Amino acid sequence: MKDPRIEKLARNLLTHSIKLKKGQTVIIETNAHARELVTELVTQVYQIGAYPFVRLGDEQVSRAIMFGITEDQSKRMCKYAMPLFQEAHAWIGIISNQNAFESADVPNDKKKIQTTHYGRPITDIRVKNLNWVLLQWPSASLAQLCQTSLEAFEDFYFDVCTMDYGKMHEAMLPLQKLLGKTDRVRIVDTDTDLTFSVKGQSSVICAGSHNIPDGEIFTSPIRESVNGKIKFNIPSLHKGIMHNDIALEFQNGRVINANSSNTKELIAELDSDEGARYIGEFAFGVNPYIKKPMNDTLFDEKIAGSIHFALGKCYDDAPNGNESQVHWDIVHIGGEIYFDDILVRKDGKFIPKELNVLNSDKF
Repeated sequence: MKDPRIEKLARNLLTHSIKLKKGQTVIIETNAHARELVTELVTQVYQIGAYPFVRLGDEQVSRAIMFGITEDQSKRMCKYAMPLFQEAHAWIGIISNQNAFESADVPNDKKKIQTTHYGRPITDIRVKNLNWVLLQWPSASLAQLCQTSLEAFEDFYFDVCTMDYGKMHEAMLPLQKLLGKTDRVRIVDTDTDLTFSVKGQSSVICAGSHNIPDGEIFTSPIRESVNGKIKFNIPSLHKGIMHNDIALEFQNGRVINANSSNTKELIAELDSDEGARYIGEFAFGVNPYIKKPMNDTLFDEKIAGSIHFALGKCYDDAPNGNESQVHWDIVHIGGEIYFDDILVRKDGKFIPKELNVLNSDKF
């Protein structure tokens, strides 16, 4: 018997997230662990009258490939994959890793080769030209990161991934309006006093169109306006490496000092290119179902009461001119946030009356 939750999730992905139409082509990328969702997606794609192209990978095979990767091979892989992405209309990426740390021992120079010559070019064409959505799939690995049973995690997962994202979009409109009138943002917390300008910058509501789960509104600071320091209080699992207590100091937009529980790897990422030391995104997390971190960015950056910054590349729909092969989202919860010296959020709760709906347990 089919699980109705999987049917609903697949339907939302195809109709709400990527808005697939008859005659269009959708690429579905994942591994065999997500076969239930992939099978349902394929069935519903055919019902729409569209064409599914499924690409199944394996995290252990990917690790082996990265260990031996060369610039030439990475460019060849990109060359062979690029035509499929150039001809497609949509993309669904389903992360279903069984070990979140599988790539932890891959050398940084190998990761950089794969990101520079395959990952970034494919991602750029996907983000700019395709309707796309990225999501996780329940696994024992995710349940362990969440410190819960697999059954309990699955219940949580389907609650948060199949919520009414239309209502969420409406609830974020007042915050988008307020951001549009704001010049100076200040964030104050323990070991944190950071200021920057968002004057004239676009802001984008994210309510199920590109990420599942979703629940954020993002913009980008004026590139050279970021000054001060911030110490992030949520761990960040990035490229198989866990970073605790990431602390960054900025001067005229650029990171001038940085440390974490894995400072060597943090510095290596910051040194990937010039843009990696600048901020490409600033965002508020508002998903009422996500209340605590679980060491997975797709969930953690949506925590109600959180903010996050992305080191590196900005998005084209909220640009600040920063280019990089890096886009690393790092999350913080709590503290005080000021818009033009007016307190708008304290300890994760919005203060202005028009934003109170974002403090609710549901929309």
